[in-house]
Amino acid sequence: MGRASGVASAAPAAPAASADAADGPCPRPLRADAKRNRQQLMDAARAAFTERGAEASLEDIARRAQVGVGTLYRHFPTRQALLEAVYVDEVEALCTSAEGSADAEPWDAMVAWFDRFVDYVATKKALVDEMMASVGKDAPVFRACHDAIFAAGEPLVARAQADGTVRADVEFVDVIRMVSGLCMIKNASPEEIRRVLRMALDGLRFQPTA
Repeated sequence: MGRASGVASAAPAAPAASADAADGPCPRPLRADAKRNRQQLMDAARAAFTERGAEASLEDIARRAQVGVGTLYRHFPTRQALLEAVYVDEVEALCTSAEGSADAEPWDAMVAWFDRFVDYVATKKALVDEMMASVGKDAPVFRACHDAIFAAGEPLVARAQADGTVRADVEFVDVIRMVSGLCMIKNASPEEIRRVLRMALDGLRFQPTA
């Protein structure tokens, strides 16, 4: 099946984000409190970037995470490192969600994954423009995430096709383009996007000829 260029650009399913580059090639495991601080910073950054985009400040992110700015810089030496870490984390969560639906019915597993894809696109919209301005659209982090998303999602569509639920002429890249387009509807809430998404995905169902 074909691969879409520029669709779902990002980083690998388990990429080494540059946020940890200062620790060297083999960083020591984080202590429990440091690990907790890092996760709080990631959660705060995701919320801040989604709400404010490029206007989100590192000081505000540290405040939301209830840590000092110095703690933020120890984990993420640059703004770009934080952006990349949040983006990679979102892609990893999307890819992991595919594994979590392995026991579900093929159609349900596919729909649940694309439902999770809506959250990924919301985070991507908040981060990708600023990331591209710093590293360019051809950066390895984008290619690696693109490949990771395809590796996670393609088998779900193929499984639904093998089950006879999804039409044989459907290609994963086409579904990604369709869902990505729906996620760009202006002034639509995630719930509204998901309602339209379910109607669109119904068009993928196999229809036996009369």
